[in-house]
Amino acid sequence: MTDKPVIGIMACNRMVGVENAHAVMERYVRAATDYGNCHALLIPPIGQGGARGLTRRLDGLMLTGSPSNLQPHLYGSDSCAGPFDTGRDAVSLAMIECMITIGKPVFGICRGFQEINVVLGGTLRTDVGYGGNDMIAHHAPDEVSFDGMFDHGHEVSLTSGGVLRAVFGADRIRVNSVHYQGIDKLGDGLSVEARSDDKLVEAFSANIGGCQVLAVQWHPEWQVERYPQSQTFFRLMGKALRGESIAMPAEVHA
Repeated sequence: MTDKPVIGIMACNRMVGVENAHAVMERYVRAATDYGNCHALLIPPIGQGGARGLTRRLDGLMLTGSPSNLQPHLYGSDSCAGPFDTGRDAVSLAMIECMITIGKPVFGICRGFQEINVVLGGTLRTDVGYGGNDMIAHHAPDEVSFDGMFDHGHEVSLTSGGVLRAVFGADRIRVNSVHYQGIDKLGDGLSVEARSDDKLVEAFSANIGGCQVLAVQWHPEWQVERYPQSQTFFRLMGKALRGESIAMPAEVHA
């Protein structure tokens, strides 16, 4: 029997009592392993010197969402509210660079979507949470419940000729939305897969020297068993882990 491929899943620093822990929410692991049909290896957010050696042992990388924001200096800004996770920043960005260099697939969700954009020279904006100034609200009000936070959502338009439009069989879908930061300048070589009605980039893809990239700003891992399109996202990941090609989109905005 052929072994399943191994996906590296990026962890975050979280306080558990009085101690720091390296944590990944179970929903990410279950979605990846169940629908990507793969094994998972959690990547601790501490030190980045071993990134190259670790990436050579993986078949792909998945970057999760997180309560933390990227540090603004990483994309040339001097203003952004925390919380921050400096350990995750160091490790995740180094891992992305190494995976791209050796041509292995990279998938991103929410913060992971933003991390990929920054590694490829893109920038972020920090004014998208509660809407206003011609922006829709990309995050629920603070007073809602945890489930209510993930119930908040909006529609996105899928790019004609794109990967997601082809596999979802639709030109518009509704997605959940739980983020305060968003893309300002799109990173080099990335192709737009989806935009919200306020024109914010909500998904992108790329093939950079054989490294297949697919990332979304929303959370397909949330209650994944309820949503066939979310399951498809992780099945695409499983396909890429096995060295199969993901069809490339037509619209590029570098």
